[in-house]
Amino acid sequence: MEGVRPATEDDLARLADLARAAIAELSPMKGGAVWAAREARTEPVEDSLKVSLADEHTHVVVGTIDGFVIGYACVHVEVLNDGSRLGVIDDIFVEEGAREVGVGEAMMADLVAWCRADGCAGIDSMALPGHRSAKNFFEESGFTARKLVMHHRLTAEDT
Repeated sequence: MEGVRPATEDDLARLADLARAAIAELSPMKGGAVWAAREARTEPVEDSLKVSLADEHTHVVVGTIDGFVIGYACVHVEVLNDGSRLGVIDDIFVEEGAREVGVGEAMMADLVAWCRADGCAGIDSMALPGHRSAKNFFEESGFTARKLVMHHRLTAEDT
């Protein structure tokens, strides 16, 4: 049976394993190298995960099947220029063999409920270009694209 619960420091080693698996999966994808260099958690991932767990403006959950942690998600709140609040999903990941059984959806529902209770006007997340399953997951969770980030890679030939 699938479940979601708040993550604790006792989950730190498992969270780190999952974070590393997410980085390894996304890094080779289109846009993944810049994402890994700019937005992904840096080593040791345990340090930033520990900070997230302790931050009152951040919510970290684990997704489980029969009590075993197979996914995690993390959202934090940003206060925008106009004073409104925006939830920003930093991480959401389910191990490949445990996808499409409802764990990701359950974690997303928990994040949305937490952001709503914290007074957020909306929630942002990111999907790499061409990562169709991530795009579909977010759309099925009620997300729509609000911006596209364009990138121009500079090479030796450009200088």
